[in-house]
Amino acid sequence: MNKNRYLLCLLLCGLMLYYAAPRLGVFNGGTEGIFAISWLAFALFIIAGNLTALLYAPKKAEAAQKRTRQMMAKKRVRSFSR
Repeated sequence: MNKNRYLLCLLLCGLMLYYAAPRLGVFNGGTEGIFAISWLAFALFIIAGNLTALLYAPKKAEAAQKRTRQMMAKKRVRSFSR
């Protein structure tokens, strides 16, 4: 479920960048240029964070949960076979 959320966030961030990047004046002076650079930096952080979460999601937890479910099923079978 979380992978879908990370992918959705990446797509939305890409859409915002596609819409806003041509309109941002990075080389303008004053607060407009500072705003454009900071906005692009925050968008880069969002992309990096979501990609990291998407690519390095822990897979061991799912395997451990599956093993515990199998062990519980074995225990149930053993307890009913007395």
